[in-house]
Parts: sequence; C-alpha cells; structure tokens
Amino acid sequence: MSDFTALPDLAVRSNRAAVVAASDESFEERENLIHPWEPKFSPETFGTKGQEYDGWETRRRRNEPGNDWAIIRLGMPGRIRGVVIDTAWFKGNYPPFASVQACRVSGYPTVAELDSAEWVEVVEKSPLTGDAKHEFPVDSDGVFTHVRLTMFPDGGIARLRILGSLTAAGENILTTRWS
Repeated sequence: MSDFTALPDLAVRSNRAAVVAASDESFEERENLIHPWEPKFSPETFGTKGQEYDGWETRRRRNEPGNDWAIIRLGMPGRIRGVVIDTAWFKGNYPPFASVQACRVSGYPTVAELDSAEWVEVVEKSPLTGDAKHEFPVDSDGVFTHVRLTMFPDGGIARLRILGSLTAAGENILTTRWS
C-alpha cells in the first residue's frame, strides 16, 4: 500500500466532484468512475446494452483513430499525490493503457474552456491490466481543479481515485481520509 492511498479522494462524487464530459458512454455511464463505494459485479445483470458493469465503459474503436477520455471536476481544488485507476471486474474489455492530466480553471468552465486550458501530465501513458487497482504516485506541487483520464484506445474502468490534500486559498486544510 502506497503512502498516498490514505489521503482523501478529491474526485469522489460525495464531495461534489462530477464527471463533466466524456468522449463516449456507449455501455456504462461516466459518472460510475467517481462513486464512493468499491466496484460491484453481478453476473446475472444484463441490460439493453449487454452485461452491466459498475464502471465507465466505452465502445470498441480498434478500427478507427482516437482515444476515449473523461474530464472530472474535483470536489475542491487540491494537490494530487497519487492516482488509482481501478479496472475491477473488467477482465476482457479494459484499456491496455491510460494517462491522467490535470489543470486549474476557476469557476465552472465549459468543455470548450477546458479544452483550451493548460493541462499538466500527472500520470504518463501507462500499461493497465484487467481486474486490478493500478496505483500511480504523483510528484507535483500544483493545485488542480480538474483531471482528464484518457484510455488508449477504449475499454472499461471501474473507478478513478484522485488522492491528495484539499486546499483553500493555497493552504492545506485536510490531509486525512473521510467517509
């Protein structure tokens, strides 16, 4: 267990975080990325789109260019100390690679404003495996408000945890986990 995993999740839905945009939601909704509970799976759950998973899942795009992405507004600005990309229950349709970028934009920017923001890579393009938690320490002193998760090229990710310390006016105000 890495030291950063005990820090608060800046991207958890119960702390006002939101997935503000995604390139695709063909199979499972983007909001599943930031649920506070551990991912669940039941083999008996089939919907109109096939097997249901507790995560974000996009359509296959192996025969066309491009990658899938999701932009998450953090619950509060914070310093990112680590990222966990959890592919729980995705054993065949997980992305082979992913990366995470972060930016700081005040207020509630539009997707177009976020597109033109200055993004900083906090997790470089890294290999993923299925049904596993992938922990990535982050070495950055920046204070961020948004992150962009990119899958190369597509697949399913159960949860994205952005772990760090909350800030207010540039000062550290919380460094312990909450429920």
